[in-house]
Amino acid sequence: MDFSKIIHRFTVVPSLTPELTRLQKIAYNLWWTWEPEARELFKRIDLELWHTVRHNPVEMLGTLQQTNLESLATDEGFMSHLAHVDEKLKEYLSGKTWYEKAYNSEKHLKVAYFSMEFGFHESLPIYSGGLGVLSGDHLKSASDLGIPLVGIGLLYRQGYFRQYLNIEGWQQEYYPENDFYNLPLRLERDANRVPLYVELDFPGRKIKAHIWRVQIGRIPLYLLDTNLEENTPEDREITAQLYGGDQELRIRQEILLGIGGIRALHLLGIEPNICHMNEGHAAFLALERIRLLMEEKGVKFHEAKEAVRAGNVFTTHTPVEAGIDHFPAELLEKYLGRYYRTLGLSREEFLGLGRQNPHNHLEPFCMAVLALKLAEHSNGVSELHGEVSRKMWKNLWPELPDEHLPLASITNGVHAKTWLSYDMAGLFTRYLGTRWLEDPTNHGVWRRVSRIPDAELWRTHERGRERLVAFARERLKAQLTQVGATPKEIAAAEEVFDPETLTIGFARRFATYKRGTLLLRDTERLKKLLNNSSRPVQIIFAGKAHPADYEGKELIRQIVQQSKDEQFRHKVVFIEDYDMSVARHLVQGVDVWLNTPRRPMEASGTSGMKVAFNGGLNMSVLDGWWCEGYRGNNGWAIGKGEVYEDIEYQNEVETRAMYDLLEKEIVPLYYDRGPDGIPRGWIAWMKNSLQSLCPVFSTDRMVQEYTERFYLQSYTQWDRLYENNLALAADTAKWKSEIHKMWPKVRIEGVETNLTDEVTIGSKIAANARVFIGDIPLPSLSVELYFGVLDSRGNIVGGELIPLEPLDDLGGGVHRFGGKLECRFCGRHGFLLRVMPKHKELGPVYEPGLVLWG
Repeated sequence: MDFSKIIHRFTVVPSLTPELTRLQKIAYNLWWTWEPEARELFKRIDLELWHTVRHNPVEMLGTLQQTNLESLATDEGFMSHLAHVDEKLKEYLSGKTWYEKAYNSEKHLKVAYFSMEFGFHESLPIYSGGLGVLSGDHLKSASDLGIPLVGIGLLYRQGYFRQYLNIEGWQQEYYPENDFYNLPLRLERDANRVPLYVELDFPGRKIKAHIWRVQIGRIPLYLLDTNLEENTPEDREITAQLYGGDQELRIRQEILLGIGGIRALHLLGIEPNICHMNEGHAAFLALERIRLLMEEKGVKFHEAKEAVRAGNVFTTHTPVEAGIDHFPAELLEKYLGRYYRTLGLSREEFLGLGRQNPHNHLEPFCMAVLALKLAEHSNGVSELHGEVSRKMWKNLWPELPDEHLPLASITNGVHAKTWLSYDMAGLFTRYLGTRWLEDPTNHGVWRRVSRIPDAELWRTHERGRERLVAFARERLKAQLTQVGATPKEIAAAEEVFDPETLTIGFARRFATYKRGTLLLRDTERLKKLLNNSSRPVQIIFAGKAHPADYEGKELIRQIVQQSKDEQFRHKVVFIEDYDMSVARHLVQGVDVWLNTPRRPMEASGTSGMKVAFNGGLNMSVLDGWWCEGYRGNNGWAIGKGEVYEDIEYQNEVETRAMYDLLEKEIVPLYYDRGPDGIPRGWIAWMKNSLQSLCPVFSTDRMVQEYTERFYLQSYTQWDRLYENNLALAADTAKWKSEIHKMWPKVRIEGVETNLTDEVTIGSKIAANARVFIGDIPLPSLSVELYFGVLDSRGNIVGGELIPLEPLDDLGGGVHRFGGKLECRFCGRHGFLLRVMPKHKELGPVYEPGLVLWG
């Protein structure tokens, strides 16, 4: 008998007094993850249990005996603490925010932020690494700033794998099940308490997904879950693991995230006007938005596309095309064949949306290309990554110079309150006031760091290092016990590390390009560095390799093996099962954060930013965010950004540069102490780092930038295209269609200038252009000069656009346009003529194939 068909299910919840229900309310809002007093409240209940449940207050409340709960209600000190935290949450939720103060008039903006993973806290393990933690920090800052935003993701039954190491140091994986009913989640239900679900059409079947809600301060996050009895066993696995399975599972996950995510919001009565795709995984959402608009307004695909595109934002995090999802045509036909036909698209039109060259039938369908084509605003996640991304995707806009490609950059940040140690946060409040919390991007506020007494800053930082050493010893003992080490080996773990020794940290995903073993290449120099009796150094490693990445696993094994060498035994430690809890200990305790990616493979990186907020210093290759953060007196750069074709040579050069820095600069600066034992030179660098990095590399600055540069601008454009029953969108689609037909006749007849070979600085050069405009109305044409300094190859670098105004009709369809160039710099200059279509309301419009260069 199949007992699953007759089981009557119900959920047991803790029985709380009216006074203690406030405790449950706090537990179900992840605001507590960045509010120290709330975390202290939960620790106060039962510290040992708090650690046992991986700092999950919902599970802790469900585990406590009823007698424990009743005794809490009679504990006056605890109840006073609870009332204080409860009041603080109420104040947080009702307080006036940055967005209200700055954009009080803009009430209609509604942003939906889609991401494959979200990392808020170790107790909700639905993240793998940097992308997820960035998504979590984005939502936390959106809550702090009051941005009208909701999140959409998937709820993984097993999340990302947990890691342990065998006796040889080889990574092993296991996948514990998440118990949704003991996590800070609520199932969305209708008025009759029946769970809501979204439905999707898959080949020969329908699948359903429940919607769970997580509250992140002011922001709701909705997570989709396919583990329902109505679904087939294979469809129940769609939300089993993050980044598991093959291409077929991946396309099902991405259809669920993009199309299912929009349907979930629709079902909940949430109609976003801006959708932010965090990486290309969610790009199918653009198609579902178009489908809904076609259905609602009775318009065709290309008209709906104009409006929807205006309301989409896309952020790419990947500097190599191999890291982005590509799907073969057969897989798209299998899962989306019926779907794209309902949009009125042919197979080739649909596949062309995901190809750089729509006419190349051999090119696979790329999710990033789909997102780039259907988003008004796109960006990389650091200035360097923006440049790399423009080179990667320039074939999408073949007629535009690199600097005019519609792919900007907004550099990542971190949510300061999540990553700051309790001690450092208290120190900032004492000397900076509360403005570092209320106005965290204000450079003037952070300049007050200079007022912090050196001894006090140093002692605060030392406490973080002491906690890290204690944590490393405990974790190492647990690791050794698990693999059956001898009592002597386990006891020796108590002697690992010294709380006063210069501590270097390296923790991240163990992908080969991050070069986790670079510091271990020169073992002789390493031994001398670590074992110097008067100036010792110690190194702590952590990180996971993808289960299928055997090269990454080998790097971890090498580190573990080397840590067992007698010369390194107490100086090098690898902490297993890297998660947000391990990360917090590391970023709050290390003196130097090491980062060694192969440039330009690190799109941004954020762990070094977390270290900076805690007074640690960065030592990194000039890649990702560090190109913008490095100032020469706030950390160290390994090399000068050189890139060599020979990877082995690059590794050798940068290994030597790293050791030179450590031996000649970093170690001496750290151990150069005055009579009071305080390293004042080092502290000066700590203060430089805090002052220069904290106001810039926070998600508060990042989310403000997204709001001002993308969300609000997209909303204005979306609103214009959407109003009057999509009148402007329909007009734009029709106008583009007509322009495409007339454009082949347009030609440049000639350019005339009063130019001589040499002109003096400040001169103005008159330039006229003769253009045959054919059947295109004069107001529908933009004629400009692209003008700037020439490089050694004769190409214009960083040029500016000078509009030319219509002067006269020369007859026969030829018109003259004129303007002036101002020579403001010395050196070799040049210009080109550019002709593009111009819409009466939208201005110059770039469309592939609709650009002429003279």
